[in-house]
Amino acid sequence: MAALVLLIEAVGIVVLNGVMATFVGAQRMSLDGMDPDVMVTATWGLGIGSGLFLALCGVLLLVAGIRDRAPGRFARIALITLAVVHGVLGAVAVGLVGWSAFAFLMVVLGLLVASLIVYGKEQPPAASAGQAGGADGDDPVAPVSGPAPA
Repeated sequence: MAALVLLIEAVGIVVLNGVMATFVGAQRMSLDGMDPDVMVTATWGLGIGSGLFLALCGVLLLVAGIRDRAPGRFARIALITLAVVHGVLGAVAVGLVGWSAFAFLMVVLGLLVASLIVYGKEQPPAASAGQAGGADGDDPVAPVSGPAPA
């Protein structure tokens, strides 16, 4: 679910930045003497870069879901970074855009956090089987090696 939402959000952010770049290019206005063409290029660059990062995180979540394993180190770092970005953008969106944008960003943040904590840390199969033993290998559950009974 989170992977699908991130892939849709990736397309949406590219489209949104494309609309903003079109308006900036059509108005031909500058901010403090900055060239309008530079602003159009920067807006497109930010939109494409953000869209690629969102798509990458969506693909990482999709791969983790298909493999049914916790995301690896790189994927966890990327997803945590994306979660922090959604939290900060949610705080800013309340004042600039409104509560609906805040609600959407918080839903995505919740999906990201849920996908990070559902799997937790991976444990080796022996540790998850409930075997308890001492440090010197005297495991009472482990099979005894020796000759077979007669």
